[in-house]
Amino acid sequence: QVQLVESGGGLVQPGGSLRLSCVASGSISRINRMGWYRQAPGKQRELVAVTISGGSTNYADSVKGRFSISRDNAKNAVYLQMNSLKPEDTAVYRCTTSGPAGTFWGQGTQVTVSS
Repeated sequence: QVQLVESGGGLVQPGGSLRLSCVASGSISRINRMGWYRQAPGKQRELVAVTISGGSTNYADSVKGRFSISRDNAKNAVYLQMNSLKPEDTAVYRCTTSGPAGTFWGQGTQVTVSS
């Protein structure tokens, strides 16, 4: 089992920034994929960004150039720096990891972009 604890969500004005953090514990050896998904009310869950062992990253088209994902293996953590936030970025953001032990999800953190 892998436990994921997210932090960093909140209320921010359009154009503002937030940094989400996710720390993994438990059976974390050989986690090869860490990332973030989001789900807005009435919408399907969508991939925001993912980082894979070896350093490759992938982003949703809607966040390219505004969001940046990074990983700290020493801290078993993944971060999502979100800049130039828009109201349409409002959603619950969930951290996820994948590896030999399976796929795991955090509880989620609310991000609200509103003036």
